[in-house]
Amino acid sequence: MFKIIKKEVLNPTVTKMVIEAPLVAKKAKAGQFIILRVSKEGERIPLTVADYDREKGTITIIFQIVGATTYILNQKEEGDYIEDFVGPLGVPTKVDGLKKVCVVGGGVGCAIALPVARALKENGCEVVSIIGFRNKDLLILEDEFRQASSELIVMSDDGSYGRKGNVTVPLKELLENQKDFDKVITIGPLIMMKYVVLTCKEFSVPVDVSMNPIMIDGTGMCGGCRLSLNVDGKKVTKFACVDGPDFDGYEVDFDEAMARNRMYSSFEKHKYDAACNLFKEVK
Repeated sequence: MFKIIKKEVLNPTVTKMVIEAPLVAKKAKAGQFIILRVSKEGERIPLTVADYDREKGTITIIFQIVGATTYILNQKEEGDYIEDFVGPLGVPTKVDGLKKVCVVGGGVGCAIALPVARALKENGCEVVSIIGFRNKDLLILEDEFRQASSELIVMSDDGSYGRKGNVTVPLKELLENQKDFDKVITIGPLIMMKYVVLTCKEFSVPVDVSMNPIMIDGTGMCGGCRLSLNVDGKKVTKFACVDGPDFDGYEVDFDEAMARNRMYSSFEKHKYDAACNLFKEVK
């Protein structure tokens, strides 16, 4: 059992929790993730390590309430316990040898982008960050990104905060005016990452993407998180849980990944509605 040390509501759909998990905190690095079960009967879901404190033995997770399990998890309060909390899993983000990087985060994907930006800065890299949200009410982690970046650009789709527009607008401006980026690292909705990759392609700048497909066991055995990559003209299958979650953005088949992510949308909505109704009845 793993104790919830702290709970914080970041916006109406996103929650931050600090979990007591000393063995996970001892090994965790930026870019890795954990798999948790809220209860013995619950499903396994992957969540990225948003932060860690080795001395206190804690892991911070940030999640969006989109399905039954995240809804049930959000009903937990400080002092409550989570059944399983396994990790760290996945390959850490590579930060060595990079001198200047643009980190692009979208929505709750910013929770994944933040530890990457921090790790880069701690490694002596100059970090320029772009974060984007649909509107001001969904903004998260702005202050944290300012601390981790030499420059921060905040975007909102409706112009209610920061600049109006999507993240590719300032990204293109940066790539046009600053030619010395070693890499762009982007984390967010698949459609956003697809267009970040297309923007980088105009300038032949390397770009890494963080993939978070459907995942079950986190060991590569179930095959649920498989991705199709185009490597040297050949279709190659990789698994996000053991080969990723970071991949060369130019190689990822985003259209296939988006189609696979939509496969269970109706099932997820049904389970979410059932969980909501259950808690309403209990109350």
